[in-house]
Amino acid sequence: MSLNSIFQYFVPKDKKVFFPLFEQASNNVVAMATILVETVNCTNPATREELFKQIDKLENKGDEITHQVYLELGKNFITPFDREDIHALTSAIDDVADYIQGAANRMNLYRIDDYNEHILKLSELVLQASIDLEKAVRELKDLKNVRAIADSCIRINSVENQADYVFDRAVADLFLYEKDAIRLIKYKEIYAALETATDMCEDAADVMESILVKNA
Repeated sequence: MSLNSIFQYFVPKDKKVFFPLFEQASNNVVAMATILVETVNCTNPATREELFKQIDKLENKGDEITHQVYLELGKNFITPFDREDIHALTSAIDDVADYIQGAANRMNLYRIDDYNEHILKLSELVLQASIDLEKAVRELKDLKNVRAIADSCIRINSVENQADYVFDRAVADLFLYEKDAIRLIKYKEIYAALETATDMCEDAADVMESILVKNA
C-alpha cells in the first residue's frame, strides 16, 4: 500500500463529515425550541400532551446524532478542528436539547396549569438563542464568514443575559407572591431548566469563538 493510500485511509471519505452532523444537531434543537414555544402557548391539554411527546422524540433524535459524532471521532484520524472542540460543541448542543426536554418534562409531570409571562418569555429566549446557534453552526463548515459566526455568538450572549434577568425577576416574583411552597418549587425548577438551556447555547457559542481564534 502506497503512502498516499495510507494517508487517504485516515482522511474522512467526506472531508466535512462532521459538519452535516453539527447542522442536524442544531436544527434539531431549533425544532425542539419551536415546539416548546408552541406548547407553552397551547390552551388545549390534549394537544399539549402530544407536543410534549414530540419534544421527547426530538431529544432522542439529538442523542442519536451526538452518538454518531462520537463514533466519527473514533473512526477519523483527521478532523476539521481540534477534537476537544468537536466534543465540547457536540456536548453543548446536546445539553441545550436536554434542558429543553427537562423543562418540558417538568411542565408535564408537575401538571402546570398556568403558563405565566415568565415561562413564555424564557421559552421565547430559548428559541431565539437556538436559532442564532443554528446560524453560527451553519457557517462553520468553511469558516469563510467569520463575521456571521461572531455576530451570532454575540447575539447568543445577549439572549443569555436577557434570560438571566427574566429568571431573576421570575424567582423574585415567586418569593414575593407565591404562598404555596410546592407550587413555588415546581415553577422555580421550570424557570431554572429554561434559563440553563440558554446557558448551554452560550457554552456552544464560546466553543465556536474558540474555534474561530484557533483557525483564523
